Amino acid sequence: MTARPRPPAYARLVLRIIDARTGEPADAAPARRGLTRVEAHAPGSDTTHLRVLLVADLLVRALEIGGTPVWALLTGGHRQAELLARATALGIRPFEDSHDVGAGLGEAQAVHVAAEGATGPDGVRIAVAPVLPGPPDPADPAVLRLALLTRHHSAGIRLDEAALAEAAATLTRWRAAVARWARSPSRPVPDEVRGRLRHAWEDDLDVPAVLEVLRRVESDPGLPDGARFETYAHADRLLGLDLTRDLGSS
Repeated sequence: MTARPRPPAYARLVLRIIDARTGEPADAAPARRGLTRVEAHAPGSDTTHLRVLLVADLLVRALEIGGTPVWALLTGGHRQAELLARATALGIRPFEDSHDVGAGLGEAQAVHVAAEGATGPDGVRIAVAPVLPGPPDPADPAVLRLALLTRHHSAGIRLDEAALAEAAATLTRWRAAVARWARSPSRPVPDEVRGRLRHAWEDDLDVPAVLEVLRRVESDPGLPDGARFETYAHADRLLGLDLTRDLGSS
């Protein structure tokens, strides 16, 4: 695998996001790993607001992988049964309803996740670009999740039949490969690969770069299958695609 230089896998990295208010990088994790409040603002029930919840879910996962405690809140989603049902199907963890909680818990940092152009309270903000209307949700919710992950959250996305078909084919191939690799002796995630994954998601939640690392791992002839398996399982802690679902099925 040809690679550009990256930080060592175990270097202390800081998850940085581009603050939509200033256009400048901002630390999502406070110093000394104090509590971060992640607040998703989703007053609608369309796929753009579903993407807002997905980006907030990714931020929570990335912070927790890095050892930062997180308090996840949802504003504007009260009684939005359709949005919350779709979010649950996509593997988005439950967020506390901000209407039902009192004062803060002494958090050291707050990050707001909202649709592009939305107004909101002061504080570091992630702007999520819109999703153009597409076909009905696929039978496997992970297909929709992967399709939404293929573009950076700052870029708009069109969920047409071709995009969903490509996501479905990739997911099917990866799940089958993970099940096959699992039959080989386990090998640790290579330090260089672990570093690339971490560098990608700590760089403004660059999930498309994470997916590119997985594509390279899939095709790299120099990696043992056991290392491929552990790499995909490790990355799925962030991606939430249930890549190990088919273990033992064949």
